[in-house]
Formats: sequence, C-alpha cells, structure tokens
Amino acid sequence: MNCPGGVLAYASEPRSYRDLPLRMGELGLVHRHEKSGQLHGLMRVRCFNQDDAHIFMMPEQIRDEIKGVVKLIDEVYQLFGFKYHVELSTRPENSMGSDEDWEMATDGLRSALDDLGLNYVVNEGDGAFYGPKIDFHLEDSIGRTWQCGTIQLDFQLPLRFNCEYIGADGEKHRPIMIHRVAFGSIERFIGILIEHFAGAFPTWLSPEQVRVLPISDKYLDYANQVNAKLNDAGIRSEVDSRAEKIGYKIREAQLGKVPYMLVVGAKEEDEGLVSVRSRFAGDEGQKTLDDFITMILAEIKSRTLRETVTAEEKK
Repeated sequence: MNCPGGVLAYASEPRSYRDLPLRMGELGLVHRHEKSGQLHGLMRVRCFNQDDAHIFMMPEQIRDEIKGVVKLIDEVYQLFGFKYHVELSTRPENSMGSDEDWEMATDGLRSALDDLGLNYVVNEGDGAFYGPKIDFHLEDSIGRTWQCGTIQLDFQLPLRFNCEYIGADGEKHRPIMIHRVAFGSIERFIGILIEHFAGAFPTWLSPEQVRVLPISDKYLDYANQVNAKLNDAGIRSEVDSRAEKIGYKIREAQLGKVPYMLVVGAKEEDEGLVSVRSRFAGDEGQKTLDDFITMILAEIKSRTLRETVTAEEKK
C-alpha cells in the first residue's frame, strides 16, 4: 500500500495546526496477492494503480473534509454519466482504537453525508479494522455494481507512526488521517468504462475521435491535409488509406465505434469541404473543415455525453 509513504511524507518536517488540513495525492502502484481463480480481466488484478490521496487534519475538520471528498467523487462520476449508491460501513468486531475515537469518526462520516443530503445504506460491522468508511458503488450499463471510490477515516496509522502537530495551545496533538480514492483501481475503472459505454466512448474520451475516409486514392493527398489540420487542432484522427470501397471503410469505422467520419472526394477537395458522418446521427451533411473543427472542439471541451450506444450494441 501507499499509505505508509504518505505518513512518512507528513512526518518529514514539523507540522503546525496552521498547516492542516494537509492533502497529499499520489498515483501509486499497489499489489494484491489474489488467490487462484479470483483474477478477472481488468476488474481484479494482482498489480494496479490507485489514485491514492491522504488528508491529515484536526478532529474539528473531519466533517468539512469528508464533504469536500464526497463532492469530488460525485463530480468525477457525474462526468462519466455513472449512477451510484453510497454505503457507510461501521466498526467491525475485530478492530483497533477506543470507543470514543470510533464514535467520533463514524459521526463525522454520517454528519457529512447528512449535510449533503445523500441517501446511503449503513453496513453495520463492515468497516476497516482501523476506522469507518464510506464506499461508492458504481452501476454500469447492464446494472452490475462495482465498488470504486472510498473514504476511510484512520486514527491508527498516525498513532503507529507517531505523527504530530503543534496546536494553537502550543501542545503536541495527533492528527487524524483520511484515505481516499475516486477511481480506486485505475485499471478496474477503465474496464468499467469500456463495458459501460460498450466501447462506444463519447467523443472527448474516444482514443480515435475522427477517421478521414478518401473515396479513392486520388483524394489521399487531400485526406492527409485534412488529417494534418485536425491533428494540429489537437483532435485525435487517422486516415483510412486502404484501397477499399467507401462503403467498406464506413462500415469498418462504425464497427470500430469511431465518433466521426469525414468522407472526402472530388467535390470536397474542390470546395474545401468534408462530408460528415457521425456515430450519433449518421449523415450530417457537408461542412467546411474549419466549421467541423469548431464544432468538435466545442463538444470535446464541454465533455458532452451524447447517446452513443444502441440497444442492440448493449446486448
């Protein structure tokens, strides 16, 4: 785990109450020795990357910090159009720490969720051994749920590593620590995204945003010019330069779930146009290349989630 590294970073220099809350983030590599038969594609692997972050704070800062993390996780999931539900897990039978610490930590999590008006389910006794936690379960396009985001309060690691800060009273105090991830396993989140969108990613997320399709080899130079201008504008595009019929090229792009196809031939080259086909609406007519670039850049910037998967594709 990355957590001890975060603690060592905190303890690398003296801390004051004025420094808190102190938030540290890390995209770190972690490992799990999963049992034979439990590995499952990108969803469960032995080595993966986490968007780890650790927040060190005073007891009176718990509620506001939890609310800030919940809002961050909600913003991330809303961006991808995910539905999710929240679970609050309380003290397990085998745990560390005093009753007072557990009560304060659990109340802090519950109060933050109540302040935000979030519906949540209480999982009695399902917290970590060192503290209660809030888990976020994503629902994918076919109704399966995956636990990704989590917020965990921890009194024990700062104690074990002897973390301190100087309070307003001039005395030494023990900080409280939050472990938080929004994506959880980056690999798992990518796997969920692939299945959620059935590979038909929104334009801003698609690895290939545009494919330029020359009708024949005669228009390959113009297709390359169009592609170069798209690339210069920061748009991810490629040219299908194969000696195939245009219908075949369109079909291949559709199967590849490319958001936009630009068909170019004699008229397009003569008039500086592109014939636009999209995965969303089919034939969208002819546009000047500049107009198309303006349109797609606006779509990318707004991170629009257009309907990208048909009912048949979801099956």
